[in-house]
Amino acid sequence: MTMRKLAGWGLVPIVAAGLFLSCGKQEPAAPAAAGPGQPKHDAAVYVPERPEGRDPTFLAADLTGFAHPADPVEFTKFIHLPPVQQGNTGTCWSFAATSLLESELRRRGQAEVRLSPLHTVYWEYVEKARRFIREKGDSFLGQGSEPDSALARVKQYGIVRDSDYTGLLDGRTAHDHAALFREYRDHLRDLAAKNAWDETAAIVGVRAILDKHLGRPPARIDVDGRSLTPLEYLASLGLTPDDYVSFVSFMYLPFYARGEYRVPDNWWHNSRYLNLPLYEFSLTLLRALRKGYTATLAVDFSEPGYSGASDLAMVPTFDIPPQYIDQSSREYRFANGSSTDDHAVHCVGYLESASPGNWFLIKDSWENAWWGKHKGYFFYQDDYIRLKCLMFMVHKDAVKEVLEKFPASE
Repeated sequence: MTMRKLAGWGLVPIVAAGLFLSCGKQEPAAPAAAGPGQPKHDAAVYVPERPEGRDPTFLAADLTGFAHPADPVEFTKFIHLPPVQQGNTGTCWSFAATSLLESELRRRGQAEVRLSPLHTVYWEYVEKARRFIREKGDSFLGQGSEPDSALARVKQYGIVRDSDYTGLLDGRTAHDHAALFREYRDHLRDLAAKNAWDETAAIVGVRAILDKHLGRPPARIDVDGRSLTPLEYLASLGLTPDDYVSFVSFMYLPFYARGEYRVPDNWWHNSRYLNLPLYEFSLTLLRALRKGYTATLAVDFSEPGYSGASDLAMVPTFDIPPQYIDQSSREYRFANGSSTDDHAVHCVGYLESASPGNWFLIKDSWENAWWGKHKGYFFYQDDYIRLKCLMFMVHKDAVKEVLEKFPASE
């Protein structure tokens, strides 16, 4: 063996050692914290689905250290009545629309009036049953609806004060429509199974169920010594349901045109929604608030960045980084069913901020709005509005310049 060969063989242990070091088992490096100028990454964590829950069952954003408003006093707020809970019902749409009308009265300098959301709910159930019968069962049956439908019922049947009609019987103090809706749905399904499409008889049966669970709405109410029907009372308040317009932002409709909001809760297939590009959709909401108007929103609240315990709604980066929230990413989530119309709320304020962005003060009637520090309120980040707010409704005077972009014939 020559010295050259021996030298060559002498390299083998060194090379082998190098291979072991490069290919052998190594401990992974801990993820580095984002440095200056680098994008922030939100972490996910399992948390209890409800505050009293013990087992972590819900994947949520870890909001530790997340910068956000600390108190409603930081917002530019508009006059509104204190939040009330809808209880175990699917009637957020009426609570949100009713709250909007209460704020509209105050915006116009009128006296504070607590209006009845359950009066509208009663008549919505009636009209939903009427359409089910007329369409021979081919119509959505659910507790949910849309704020614009609530105003359609107000226009049709009027409105009363909450003290005139609470929808609570036998000393109850909280709403629970589980038994009501079960009986209501079963009654209509039974009629469908029997092919019994007599509208008059069906509505008599439906109203008997509603009267049993909610009480019959008053035909007349006493207002300062005057006996008024609900429609006369509506007129006395000067509220005009037709003065409110609803905006959406979807690619399945032409922009600057009207069309149907394709969600189950739009059970009557209203096709008068105004479709805007996403940028203009979110800017129109902000500009309406700047002018002193409030708005109802339809949102998806079954999201990892929606935390009742923290009073926050945001979009974590593990869902989508903020720079990628655009018309297509919003539409993709709606089309694949990951963005759904879950809930209606009342936007009563805003906070403009350069970083991490604008915020919106939300008055909410669902139970998770009472889990945090600020009972009945949420703080929505603008990223959440752009991705997960599917519709908003506001007075037409707040959006005159936008309405001019839609054909006059519509």
